[in-house]
Amino acid sequence: MCGAATISRVVETSKGHGSDSGRFTDSGIEVKAVYRPSDLEGFDPDSSLGEPGQYPFTRGIYPDMYRKRPWTMRQYAGFGTARLTNERFKFLLDAGQTGLSCAFDLPTQMGFDSDHPRAEGEVGKVGVAIDSIEDMRILLDGLPLDRVTTSMTINATAAILLLLYELVAVENGYAPESLGGTIQNDILKEYIARGTYIYPPRPSMRLVTDTFAYCAEHLPSWNTISISGYHIREAGATAVQEIAFTLANAIAYVEAAIAGGLSVDDFAPRLSFFWNAHNHLFEEIAKFRAARRMWAKIMTERFKASNDRSKLLRFHTQTAGSTLTADQPENNVVRVTLQALAAVLGGTQSLHTNSFDEALGLPTEKAAKLALRTQQIIAYESGVCDTADPLAGSYFIESLTNEIEEMAWDYLEKIDSMGGAVAAIEASYPQDEIERAAYEYAKATETKKKIVVGVNEFVDDEQAPQEVFPIDPVVEQEQIERVRQFRRRRDQGKVEQALIEVREVASGTDNLLPPMKKALQAGATIGEVSDALREVFGTYQPTR
Repeated sequence: MCGAATISRVVETSKGHGSDSGRFTDSGIEVKAVYRPSDLEGFDPDSSLGEPGQYPFTRGIYPDMYRKRPWTMRQYAGFGTARLTNERFKFLLDAGQTGLSCAFDLPTQMGFDSDHPRAEGEVGKVGVAIDSIEDMRILLDGLPLDRVTTSMTINATAAILLLLYELVAVENGYAPESLGGTIQNDILKEYIARGTYIYPPRPSMRLVTDTFAYCAEHLPSWNTISISGYHIREAGATAVQEIAFTLANAIAYVEAAIAGGLSVDDFAPRLSFFWNAHNHLFEEIAKFRAARRMWAKIMTERFKASNDRSKLLRFHTQTAGSTLTADQPENNVVRVTLQALAAVLGGTQSLHTNSFDEALGLPTEKAAKLALRTQQIIAYESGVCDTADPLAGSYFIESLTNEIEEMAWDYLEKIDSMGGAVAAIEASYPQDEIERAAYEYAKATETKKKIVVGVNEFVDDEQAPQEVFPIDPVVEQEQIERVRQFRRRRDQGKVEQALIEVREVASGTDNLLPPMKKALQAGATIGEVSDALREVFGTYQPTR
């Protein structure tokens, strides 16, 4: 059922409410006017649903879900310097945020120091600039690392940022085993959808699995990867493609770890996922439920996991940035609320709600607080926390969950036949499928077969001026001078010797993280450690 024929059905969505023409979800699944028991003929609740907290975990990974406590409210933040981002973290914690989530600027993501020529104009723009252990000290200053978990959206340089976090936390008196958080560390989706890769896929996979092994020994409470469908969806994928390509990547990571000598139950309990919450409320709820059931089956039947924690699809959700509009931006508050509700009804473990002004720039403090308040209102005023999986047994929800799962399995079978996710990515298969879906969606909005309120329908002739987050051009020069001063103060000979060791280990098969940690502790910068690996691994050049 995968491919262009299925994707093209999305354009048939009717905009009229008085018409009998077909209605379809964004994945092209036809929605009936009424659902009845016959739509679930042969459906076995015991095997397909079970109880919350029990296999196959369709109804959630915990028996009581949110009755004991709500999901972690983890607002994404990061801009300018470490000091500025530290101030935003403290502002959000004071407003009731229960987890930290850090965005890094493009040079940090790509392994370039702030004074590198390729970093010019990008320092601190879409996230915080981190060049050295000194910057990490400032970023984490005064934060209660024993009481909040930290999520870091970082991929190609994920191991480096994790090691800096550990080094600074230990300096501040925290035991490594007490540290909780997540690094994204999902490099495969970078080749599919996002583009912030450095090295070719296969040495990049080595960095991922070396991180699994390092954390199992040194940081046992850390989530070693957040396997991301979010960016795949942002690139234009459908809900079905989002879970299919993400689970295909997850299978590849598990296979690589096992091939590297790790036992599945030693690392799988620390795997986590990162999903997008899009606009079609019911399809999104069904997507989360289908993904949870599929992962439980994959880990049980394919990888023979015996620990139930290895079978849990624990996930963070972020509302869909691609749905935010610069026209009538206040409408984004409503979109984000519906998307957040879908994530909660779908059983998320943590949630970020986008600020309504993010189509215009970085979120202002006012907008960021309102986004957090949106989560708090859902948690404490709506009643959705009172019972686990309140939509279980709905003819519509269960039918939609089944159909999404069936379509996603079709994609996984296709990817398996190609040799797995890495081979499929090298053949551009998921990239081509996403491109086709994105084209169909764009065509539907342009022809008004898909309505976007305030953009292609219900348009205002005049737009009120909006407050936009200010970008201070002085920040880049301050950060450049900071990293240059840091290099002048360090023991250069000690740094050079540590980087030689990084290159030697990269040329062999030993775990890369211990020598990288030694180099960072000696004063090597992110760019220098990344360059040492570039010398051995090379850089990835896409074929098209």
